[in-house]
Amino acid sequence: MSALRLVKSGDWLVFAAGLLTVAWLTAQFWHRGGTADRVVIRSGGKVFAEVTLSGQQTVTVPGPLGNSVIEIDQRRARVARDPSPRQYCVQQGWISRAGEAAICLPNQVSIELAGAEKAYDSLNY
Repeated sequence: MSALRLVKSGDWLVFAAGLLTVAWLTAQFWHRGGTADRVVIRSGGKVFAEVTLSGQQTVTVPGPLGNSVIEIDQRRARVARDPSPRQYCVQQGWISRAGEAAICLPNQVSIELAGAEKAYDSLNY
């Protein structure tokens, strides 16, 4: 006897309703971050500048090890140069969604994209 013969039409309806519910919940609650409209640049834990993402510009930010260079282009931002020894924030590359950040710990410089809606990768209580 085949296992498929045991599945009734009501079982298929429950399966379809569950599948639709999962699809709806995914669409409602799985946000990948909104559109960013500005970049918040911090140095030494304090806001150094808030710069709009519209346009192309370069911002030089002083830190304890030297200057970090932030590039803004095509509604995205990146740390182009940094005097930190391992260059992790430079290797991160371009960031483009609200809530994303690049942090250069040794030089105490960070950038974070801000917008109307912020994405969270984890929540704490």
